[in-house]
Amino acid sequence: SGAEIRDICESLRENSVRLLSLRGCQLSERDFGHVCRGVAESRSLAQLNLNLGIVSNINRVKQLAEALKTNRSVQSLFLHGSPLTDAGLALLNPALSIHPSLVALDLGDCMLGDEGINLICGLLPPDGAKSGLKELTLSANPGITSKGWGRLAIAVAHSSQLRVLNLDYNPLGDQVAGMLAVAVASSRTLEVLDLEGTGLTNQSAQTLLDMVENYPTALRTLILAENNISPELQQQISDLLSEGEEEEETEAHEVTTREKNPWICQNNSSSQMVLVTSGLGDSLLAETEM
Repeated sequence: SGAEIRDICESLRENSVRLLSLRGCQLSERDFGHVCRGVAESRSLAQLNLNLGIVSNINRVKQLAEALKTNRSVQSLFLHGSPLTDAGLALLNPALSIHPSLVALDLGDCMLGDEGINLICGLLPPDGAKSGLKELTLSANPGITSKGWGRLAIAVAHSSQLRVLNLDYNPLGDQVAGMLAVAVASSRTLEVLDLEGTGLTNQSAQTLLDMVENYPTALRTLILAENNISPELQQQISDLLSEGEEEEETEAHEVTTREKNPWICQNNSSSQMVLVTSGLGDSLLAETEM
């Protein structure tokens, strides 16, 4: 109701809101504008959930873009199920690309195509560039072709930030999965990859198994459910990823022990240990309500 919207906007202006979810709500154009102005003024809002059709037309996209140009606090933005299309994302992208705090973005089921992917790749800057997204969801965007996914794979391979990538329920197939395997092997940060329901077969699983088995990777979670992949191959991949995590935990314990006991003699004073840990804790996208 209008009264509820006034309360929400007042709380935003008073900087007393960290998470705002309007998922699936019925908002008038006027009330949506009020919310956007509240978001623009808020210095406390960290997570904004506008899933399931809230951003329902180009005019709302423009208002949200204007709000994000002013806002400096939002870290997670969920637009799952919004009919953005590439044209809408093009209007929103300038605000996303300059936002100083945004690290998690959900554009699942937003009717995106290859042009949208080109814009998204700009949010995954390469090593040595500005900071970019740490978590990205592009579930259920069947309009993206293998050319677009290939472009994304290159960006993921060179991204210095991305840790979580959700591509579930896209018709990827084995060819795209092969490109993603190369990207994962190249990435030094990607820890979670969701490929549920993406049309993969044992061919993809074998490629991913070889990658996990033979190359060092930061990957810790690979979701392959609802694909035509044998349970045996899925289990082999899972076991290898678990072994890598256990090894890291052992190394972390050894490092902690040495820090607590500086008198422990080091056999080789010049030896170095590179420790890779996930550090994810609770995923920023964990609150996404699909």
